[in-house]
Amino acid sequence: MNKNVIAICPGSFDPVTFGHLDIITRASNMFKKVIVVVASNSKKNCSFTPEERVEMVKKCIPNLTNVEVVHYEGLLADYAAQIGATAIVKGLRAMSDFEYEFQMALTNKELNPKVETLFLTTSAQNMYLSSSMVKQIASMGGDISHFVPKVIKQDITDRINLKK
Repeated sequence: MNKNVIAICPGSFDPVTFGHLDIITRASNMFKKVIVVVASNSKKNCSFTPEERVEMVKKCIPNLTNVEVVHYEGLLADYAAQIGATAIVKGLRAMSDFEYEFQMALTNKELNPKVETLFLTTSAQNMYLSSSMVKQIASMGGDISHFVPKVIKQDITDRINLKK
């Protein structure tokens, strides 16, 4: 890996999970700078505002000094061009993730030929983990401490219980 490259780790992070943090941490070891882009997705009904999601990610990564967390609305390929990023890092859990992410990678490459998408497979213990699963478990009173850092667990539980 070229340690001079700026990489982007995009996602909705609603909420951030150990699976997301695994990918962010691994990317931070491979690149000079990693920008976690908390994206707005009109197809998702988010439980947390973009600003809350940015703050949650920041709380979870205080030791990753080369990682910045931002909110961005717009095309990821345009954002990459604006900041000079040449890599997009995406985590993959299953083949169903690959189909969608492959399509997005090709689209981003068409929109910004200077950007490459790299796929990192998730660790085995996070293969089934998703933000939706965390919210569902929390909404049913389950323990989410195996899926999210302690520093944001109560924030998630409080929000999910408030929405009931």
